[in-house]
Amino acid sequence: MTSMTKGESVGRMSYEIDGYSHGNNPIPAVARIANTIMTGGISGIDLASGKMPSTIEEQCDNLFEVAARVLEPAGATLSDVLKVTVFLKPDVDRTPLNKAWLKHFPDEHSRPVRHVVVNPYLAPGMLIQCEIVAVLETNS
Repeated sequence: MTSMTKGESVGRMSYEIDGYSHGNNPIPAVARIANTIMTGGISGIDLASGKMPSTIEEQCDNLFEVAARVLEPAGATLSDVLKVTVFLKPDVDRTPLNKAWLKHFPDEHSRPVRHVVVNPYLAPGMLIQCEIVAVLETNS
């Protein structure tokens, strides 16, 4: 189940998904204004168990599955993604990220741009996190 709230002045809609939150912080999973969608931080948590896997491979596999679930209530899919900013803990190998990237964005002529930032301040156990910008074809 999802929930949403509407911002009065700009037509902003905020969305949540069951089993995924930013803890006690008042931050939605995703927000939308017109045809532009932006996420908060998306982790590689296992939504079924609610636990963070211990390996970068598992977190990368989960990252895009969680992203797809987060985008859905705002009307977007991974095919609508324009940019992904990825945050990695220092010394984390990018090979698992690239493998998951190619799995979810296989067409070399239709991939979002990506920027990777090394971030030593990710939550304990979190090796990777991302933020996404997606754009829908219409304002509907």
